[in-house]
Amino acid sequence: MPKRLKWEKKRKNTRKDRGVNKSYSILNKLRKEGKTTEEFEVMMNSLSLEELLAAKLELATKPMNHRLYGFNVWYVMKPVLDSALLIYAMSATRTKREAMKFLGFNNSEDFNKLLKKYKIKEVFEEDT
Repeated sequence: MPKRLKWEKKRKNTRKDRGVNKSYSILNKLRKEGKTTEEFEVMMNSLSLEELLAAKLELATKPMNHRLYGFNVWYVMKPVLDSALLIYAMSATRTKREAMKFLGFNNSEDFNKLLKKYKIKEVFEEDT
């Protein structure tokens, strides 16, 4: 076992280490639902975020000859991206507080309102 440096703290398995987000993983959820595979994730990882979003929009509009009549994409993307960022932050951190700080929120009330608005907790709940 390598020697710890003075500035490194000894990590104990504390309650703080086992936050509510610890078991959240959007990739695990999608794998359980059969919506993704490890091979697909490797291919998806080679795309930039912009390419991935553009491809998803193209696939979504393909059945309608690549048209979205009456669907204002520019203004609808903001809530979609907000939701995606909240889902990622909750799966990438151990606690809601860490997720809040990760996204740059200073007010927990605003953060909790967004979690409720986009129903983020329900995303990770097991279907019973």
